[in-house]
Amino acid sequence: MTTAQFWGDYAQTKPSPRETNAAGERTWFNWTQYPEHGPDEEILRRQGFGMPGRALELGCGTGRNIAHLATRGVTSVGLDLSDAQISHARARWGDADRLHFVHEEATEFLRKTEDRFDAVFSVFGGLWFTDPATLLPLVHARLDPGGVLAFSHAPAIEGCYGPQGAYKGDFAGDPPILRRWAYTPQMWTGILLNYGFMDVSAVILSAPRAGDLGTLLVRAVRI
Repeated sequence: MTTAQFWGDYAQTKPSPRETNAAGERTWFNWTQYPEHGPDEEILRRQGFGMPGRALELGCGTGRNIAHLATRGVTSVGLDLSDAQISHARARWGDADRLHFVHEEATEFLRKTEDRFDAVFSVFGGLWFTDPATLLPLVHARLDPGGVLAFSHAPAIEGCYGPQGAYKGDFAGDPPILRRWAYTPQMWTGILLNYGFMDVSAVILSAPRAGDLGTLLVRAVRI
């Protein structure tokens, strides 16, 4: 089983996304794993320029976050490795203006595209599942100077940093290996500075209920 097939199977078993949030809105932005928790799309606002003109989401899933940006007037591209997720996203948001979905692996897309972006972001997506030594130079090359990179995922387990791997499935046949890259906020800060980003903010947001797992949220600006 390939990684793409794994994510396709995951899309089939994942619960259907909510149609609206608690306020009755059809689109909204959520960086964390908890409903209506944490900051919103203002994280992507560029100092002195306002909201980005063009944005790219790496690992868009069913597309709600990137669709929300499109409703704010941002020309938006949602990218995902799973054909099933992209199909769901197109079915739900295909009538939205300024919004385009692409079925492709993140590094392949970034190597081929000639588009440039004011913001690139990932919510428990491509920035978690791709080697930063490969991905960050590609993101840097496609961001305009002053553009924002932002991403979120679960915090690293203490003492377990760098690439993490796990076999997925029941170990029958050829189970896929799921890889994630985990670092502390301080480590992410150093990594991003090393790859040509500045004004790095890396924090762990507390969960809405005490004792639950927080969310790592990172924001940086391209030099």
